[in-house]
Parts: sequence; structure tokens; C-alpha cells
Amino acid sequence: MAVDEGLVAWVTEAMEPLGTVTMRRMMGGAVLYLDGSVFALVHDGELWIKADAESNTIWDDAGHRDRFTVSFKDGTVDQMNYRRAPSDAYDDADALREWAGLGVAAGLRAPKKKPKKKA
Repeated sequence: MAVDEGLVAWVTEAMEPLGTVTMRRMMGGAVLYLDGSVFALVHDGELWIKADAESNTIWDDAGHRDRFTVSFKDGTVDQMNYRRAPSDAYDDADALREWAGLGVAAGLRAPKKKPKKKA
């Protein structure tokens, strides 16, 4: 599946006042970073914003309960804590920055991965 380059460009432009957005392709989509911290996914033309235990209540209270899922070849499904971006985030830069700000904060709170030991 190709990454929706137009959506990535929109997010990059809208987030410019907050920092630099970069992208890493994976899982048939792309992971988006703001100044090096993960804050969102783009998959199947949808924007999914990182959430965590601290921000879940905000998402739930706003009625945004959809979470990103991954289906594996063996039939198992894994639910990840990324929430579907609200519809206004696709055409209102202020709304996108507000919701994406939750993802940036969740990304900054996430434990940092330890570097792999060299063999």
C-alpha cells in the first residue's frame, strides 16, 4: 500500500510552526516524527495520532475511540494506542496541531528504546 503523500505533506505543513516533521515508511504506511519524537501514523489514507494512558481520557471524552489495529498472517490482531484523527484535523491546521499536540506529548512521555548492543 502506498503512503498518502498528500496527507503527509498536509501534516508537515500544518505542523511546521511546532517543528520539523519527518517520515519513516513501515507497516504499509508511515510513522511520523516531530523533531525526532513519534507522534502519528499514516495508513490507508488515514491519520492516526499517538495516545497513551495520560491522553486516553481526552480522546474518549471527545468520542474518538477508534484505535489503530494491525492484522497478522496468522489471524491475530494487535491494537495499538493510536487514535483516528478527528475529521476537522484534515482541513483545519489549528485543529490538527491541537490533536497532534496530544500525540507529540505522548511520544515525549514514551520510554526511550535502549540502543542495541553491538555483537
